Amino acid sequence: MQKPRIKICCISSTQEAQLAIECGADALGLVGAMPSGPGIISDDLIHEIAQKAPPPISTFLLTSQTNADDIIAHYQKAQTTTIQLVDELTDNGYQKIRQILPHVKLVQVIHVIDESSVQQAIEVSRYVDAILLDSGNPNLKVKELGGTGKTHNWDLSKKIRQQIDVPLFLAGGITPQNIKQAYEHVKPFGIDLCSSVRTDGKLDKDKLIQLFQALTINQ
Repeated sequence: MQKPRIKICCISSTQEAQLAIECGADALGLVGAMPSGPGIISDDLIHEIAQKAPPPISTFLLTSQTNADDIIAHYQKAQTTTIQLVDELTDNGYQKIRQILPHVKLVQVIHVIDESSVQQAIEVSRYVDAILLDSGNPNLKVKELGGTGKTHNWDLSKKIRQQIDVPLFLAGGITPQNIKQAYEHVKPFGIDLCSSVRTDGKLDKDKLIQLFQALTINQ
């Protein structure tokens, strides 16, 4: 199978970033302040990791801010290559972000809940560089905006991928054991992992090696 781009999320230190890159990661996910979920680190540490990441490694700032001004302010503290918007924009401020930060890629997370998520992804895809499908639930009292370790309906993910014109990342409960199945079913541009390549919250080299070995089988 063709190898998807691999993003390792919830990076918590420069050492974890280096380990992920050495094992084959194409991108690093750096989690800013969130209402819930794992991997949250300070904006100063996000900035440090992002500045040390060698090209062509992409660095994703995961922000839960929901309006353009707050997203831009968060980015200016972090200085990553990419902004990952884990919640809906309340002001439809994509154009403003583009104007202020024209060099930064925008990735919108869509939490795949039901058929309505398909239409949401199609509509938003016109404004961003990529869509990332995850298994959170922003409708809960305490929003789940990622890092749940749960899979979602990959049939809906496949439908979204077939109907959008930008790259698609697949996240949510993907492991070294099911990554091949996930890729073959959805055919995403990239796959995003967090908890499944960790042990006691720490990035696990053996699990990373197992992950990349799974991707090389029957290529």
